Amino acid sequence: MGPKDGLGLLPWSWVRKKMEDCRTFWLVTVRSEGTGRAASRPHVMPLWGVWVDDAFFFSTGRKSRKGQNLAANPACTVTNDDGEEAVIVEGKAMEIDNASLLERVAASYKKKYKIDPRGMGEPIYRVEPAKIFALIEKSFPKSATRWKV
Repeated sequence: MGPKDGLGLLPWSWVRKKMEDCRTFWLVTVRSEGTGRAASRPHVMPLWGVWVDDAFFFSTGRKSRKGQNLAANPACTVTNDDGEEAVIVEGKAMEIDNASLLERVAASYKKKYKIDPRGMGEPIYRVEPAKIFALIEKSFPKSATRWKV
């Protein structure tokens, strides 16, 4: 988790800013097809998304590999695109249908990407963080910080 005295640990505000400012994220899902070696292997893809209310939101097609994987197993990991100042979010992706939340997510998408993800006719997911890891390469291991939600 980092030093016992807490010196060098990253504040939550740092995580929030990194996730809000990132344009392209990486999403890791788990394939659950076949048997043996092919079963339960990871699948990683870049995607757009937004950080709203301390959770990550994104849209993907139901028939995409990501969508199929999440339908079978909602466990996933999301990372920002900066290995030197990394944020890694582990959680479960759940489809959302709450109108007011969808409106806030759409507003954030429009501001960031100039699109409304609701117009694609595909699900919008919320990754509710279970664990979050963050670190700054230049000050590692002192900056390595973990949150359990």
